[in-house]
This record gives sequence, C-alpha cells and structure tokens, in this order.
Amino acid sequence: MSQAMPDALADRETETPDYNDQFDAVVVGAGLSGSAAALTMAQEGLDVVMIERGRYPGAKNVFGGVLYTPTLRELVDIDEAPLERYIAERRYGMLTDHDETAVSVSPGEWHDPPHNDSYTVYRGDFDEWFAERAVEAGATLVTETTVTSLVREEGRIVGVETDRPDGRLRAPYVVLAEGGNSLVSEGADLKPTEDRENVAVAVKEVLEFPDNDTAIEDRFRLSGDAGAAYHYFGEGAVGDAFGGGFIYTNGDTVSVGLAYRLSDAATSQPDPEGTLNAFKTHPAVAPLLRGARTAEYTAKTIPEGGIESVPDLTHDGAVVVGDAAGLVLNNGVHLEGTNMAVESGVHAARAIADAADRDRTDAAALEAYPETLEESFVIQNLRRYEWLMESVEEDRELVFGELPRAFADAGTEYFRIDQDPKETHAKNAKKRLLEAVGGYTGAARLALRYRKLVP
Repeated sequence: MSQAMPDALADRETETPDYNDQFDAVVVGAGLSGSAAALTMAQEGLDVVMIERGRYPGAKNVFGGVLYTPTLRELVDIDEAPLERYIAERRYGMLTDHDETAVSVSPGEWHDPPHNDSYTVYRGDFDEWFAERAVEAGATLVTETTVTSLVREEGRIVGVETDRPDGRLRAPYVVLAEGGNSLVSEGADLKPTEDRENVAVAVKEVLEFPDNDTAIEDRFRLSGDAGAAYHYFGEGAVGDAFGGGFIYTNGDTVSVGLAYRLSDAATSQPDPEGTLNAFKTHPAVAPLLRGARTAEYTAKTIPEGGIESVPDLTHDGAVVVGDAAGLVLNNGVHLEGTNMAVESGVHAARAIADAADRDRTDAAALEAYPETLEESFVIQNLRRYEWLMESVEEDRELVFGELPRAFADAGTEYFRIDQDPKETHAKNAKKRLLEAVGGYTGAARLALRYRKLVP
C-alpha cells in the first residue's frame, strides 16, 4: 500500500510499506472522530494508522459551520488551530414567505475566552491541522485510499480491505469513523441502512464578497473575531419540508445553506438547490447576502434519527464512532455533532487501549466505550431530546407553517400604528396566536407536550 499525504505529514512515509499486522489499530476516516481516536490511542502508546479517502483530511468533509471545542481543548492547543470566528450571537428566525419573527441571543460572556467553545471553521483546514496533531503524537496517516470492506476471521474483524493493490491491512482493532455515509459499516452489517425519515439532505454554499471588505462586519454587526450563527425555520426557509436554513460567518466569507429530511427531498420538496436559491432571496436573508459570489457548493447527508438510530457501538475487533454511529443532535435549537464526534472518538480510543492492555479484542472487552459514553453529555443529550423530533413531526404544519404566520401576524398587529388604542392591538395579537394553537386548550396541550424543553 502506498501513501499520499501533505508534506507536513510525509515523515511517516516509506517507499514500499508493508503494514500488515504492523499496527495495533486502523482508523477508517481522518475526520474529527477519527483523528480524536488516533491521537488518543497514540498518546496511550498504541501504533495507529488512519486511512483517509481524500487527498488530505477534511477534503471530503462537509458541515454547516460551527465547531464545538470543549473536548478538543483537552486534546490540543485549540488557540493554535485554524479557527475563523467565535460565535458571539445566535439568532433564530421563523420565516413565512415574506415575514420574519426572530429572537437573538448574544451574552457578553461569549466575547471572553474560551468564547463558549464555539467557532466557525473550514473543515478542510481544521481537519488537516487536527490530523497533524495525531501524526505528531505517533499516528500514521494514509490518504487517497478508500476502505472498501472489513476483513473477518471466525466472525472477528481483523482488518480492512482497501482500493490499493494488495490493499489488505490487518490489525487487532478497527475504528469506523467514516461519517454519515457509512458504507463500510453498513456493508459489514454493523449498522442498518437508515430510513430516509431519519436522514437529512444538506446543501451549502460558501459566499464571498469581492467588492466589499466590510460586508460581514457591517451586515452582521460584528467586530474583531466575533461571528454569528443565524438559524431559520418555516416555509420561507425550506418550503414544505421538515428542516431549516442557516447562515454562519467565517473570516471573510459566509456559509449559507439548509437541511431537510430526505423523505421530503423525495416527495414534497424535491429540489434542494432550488430551495436554497429561494431561501437566499427571502426578504430577511437577501440583504445579508447582497453582492456575494459563490465560492464553493457542497452537499451531504446528516443522520438525524437520534438515540433510537444509534447502532451497536462495539463488535469483536471494531468500534463505531461519530456520525457513523448516528451521534448527532439536531432539535432545531441545539445543532451539535462535532463535539459528539470528538467525544466518542476519545471514549472509543480509551476502551481500545484498555482492551489492548488485557490482550483482548472481543466486543465485551470494548464495552467501556458505550458505558462511558452513556455517562457523557453525548448520550445524555440524545436521550433528553429523543421525544422532540417525534412531537415536532406530529405538529409539523403548526410548527413550520401556522406558527410562523401567526407570529408574523401578531407582531404586525401588536406594533401597528394607527388611531386605535394599544389595548385593541394587544387583544387582536393575542387572539391571532390563540387561534393558531387551538385556543387556551390547545396552548395548554402544547405547553404540556414541550414542557421538557425547559427543566
């Protein structure tokens, strides 16, 4: 198997490497979970090889734009990382075809280090930098190589097959960090193919402002390295689909995109690119993007099945981590996955190191991974919100259609300037909201259904 990698990582390269049984673990994918696992195992004294199908780590990775760094900060010096902006403001907007009703959150504390551990990044830059940290710790990186299947002996996973000539690579442990499009895991029956109701299709553009150097600062009211994360839902964002849109500010570009269920992409909203173009022209969005030019267009799928879709995480000789394990939290308010990916990689790596000390590769010896993950924020958060997506689906027309329209109408009425008294406008606004939710009885029912959103 030959190697191809950036010059910064080439010190591990040999002309005719023979890697069979030379490593303690193979990591499939050099994204966040894969590099976190490789770095942690290397620090534990294991010989690790990461296999990445892209030209460099991050070349194939797509995400909306916010990296959460609490666990990363424990692994590396995050202040040396290629970060774009810290998130100083979060804005949530409900869109009808022509209106927006929004709430903005911008605590002063977020301006102080560590900035709520929330940053925009370019994954191509960050993932390559993070993989370099794993290589510095002792891991080997092999790029432009695709893992095609797993190798089994007597039911135990003992390595991987790749698309290289003589590309079989044996090792006692395999970490499957291949992301949401986890063909190897599915092909090996380590996880089922997810129903399309539990998968989102996401499209994103990176936009630059060639004729306006201060467009981002001016339009998003930012200064210095401060950034913003804007989230939108309602028919003005994704039409008839179940999902939402977003805008994230990078250093000198913005990432704008949307994500909605694959089932809707196959039925009611079949044109993600057209839906994105419509979102960009919404009256609340278009002024933020005026004069921008598309620098990059990407698309991906996102696992959204929640805790019910998390597969068995341990197998004889292998573990599944990150997006491949469905460890993504997307409930409309909390959109997290990067932190879960890193956390799972660390827990899996520690379990492998412990099993290696005992010279065991069976699934039972790796159970420390799901057990410790169960006690972490990853599984706790997934369990806390497992009910939410089902509830929102039941209230789909209300949440994505009627409520945005009702809030827009109520806001218009409440702040109307005419010769009627304010009391009249307040009563009319209240009436419009109650009509949307089915009166006081409907409001009480909704409050009861969503009570767990607030402890």
